[in-house]
Amino acid sequence: MKSIRVFILIALVFLEFGCSTTKKNILQETLASDNLKIKNVMSNPEAFELQIIYTQIIRDKKNKVSFKDFTYRLNAKNYFYPASTIKFPIAILALEKLNTIENTSKDSQYTIEGNPEKLQFSKEISKVFAVSDNEASTNLLEFLGFDSVNESMKAKGLQPFRLSHRVSGSDPRSLATKPILLYKNDGSKLQIPAVSSQPSIPLNLKNIKKGIGYIKNDSLVNGSFDFSSKNYYPLETLHNTMKRIVFPETFKESERFKLTEKDRQFILFSMQNLPKNAGYNSTEYYDGYCKFFMFGDTKDTIPTNIKIYNKVGDAYGTMIDCAYIVDAENKVEFMVSATLLVNKDGVFNDDKYEYDTIGLPFLGELGRQLYAKNLKLKK
Repeated sequence: MKSIRVFILIALVFLEFGCSTTKKNILQETLASDNLKIKNVMSNPEAFELQIIYTQIIRDKKNKVSFKDFTYRLNAKNYFYPASTIKFPIAILALEKLNTIENTSKDSQYTIEGNPEKLQFSKEISKVFAVSDNEASTNLLEFLGFDSVNESMKAKGLQPFRLSHRVSGSDPRSLATKPILLYKNDGSKLQIPAVSSQPSIPLNLKNIKKGIGYIKNDSLVNGSFDFSSKNYYPLETLHNTMKRIVFPETFKESERFKLTEKDRQFILFSMQNLPKNAGYNSTEYYDGYCKFFMFGDTKDTIPTNIKIYNKVGDAYGTMIDCAYIVDAENKVEFMVSATLLVNKDGVFNDDKYEYDTIGLPFLGELGRQLYAKNLKLKK
């Protein structure tokens, strides 16, 4: 598979050149930038609920990887809505569950009760990463169930975390899945019954109630918008999910996702695959559509030497990106995750958020400056 060859090549490149640690705090330098795209947020980071993790990846002479983390305002008790980043573990765990069922693979098909369309796991996963497709994620969740996802994340030490609702569907808050008919590779079929999950306890965290109002049934309701029943995926948990997928060997076996190497490489390929290469219209779904860092604020073509393995999310004025950024040609690699809230009027559900004017420019410039500083260290 091409994706496996590419990832092995990346590892060999970094083995050859190595990666020495540096005492410079690149994140701190970047956030002190005079660039207006950075300053607009750094002028009041608390108001933007900004949180960041930057990870320097260190390789020794034997190519063994270790991490050096730098953080800014990181606090799991400061709630932010995780939006579509919640789809990240759902996609991974769908493949993990398939590995427990004989005669199945990522290309196996299934149908969900009430929908005659045959779905293919690999295609649904591709949609989740290429364009952050809501329906695709919901289709995968029907196969898993809420409790299964929550228990799997806990077993791997990926805490705190809570999946309490879907991101789409006619009844996103329903905790019951629908029966599934799974078509095995040997021609047989497996009936998977519906399951009901336990209701979630309301979250009690800082910033769990936000803003001064929200739109409900086309009317403004005065008062804070309550997120206590929503999904919960703090930045450090998200970042550690990325670490486990990219560098599983740095974790104990019990903390890893139980994937075949072929399946892990498929997840990695899907994460970096651009919409145009996944069959989407490149005008609507431009290269940076789901690549907020470095390219989210531009319609430019992403250079072929740069690969961004990531998962983004944006909803309720919150923007998140979690990425492993690699330039094998110039021997650059690092991880970065960030979230910020861009809701100047304090009203939720009004579709008046500063995604394009503040959020994307900040994340784009943050990624570009981190990349440029890493590149400079290599010269």
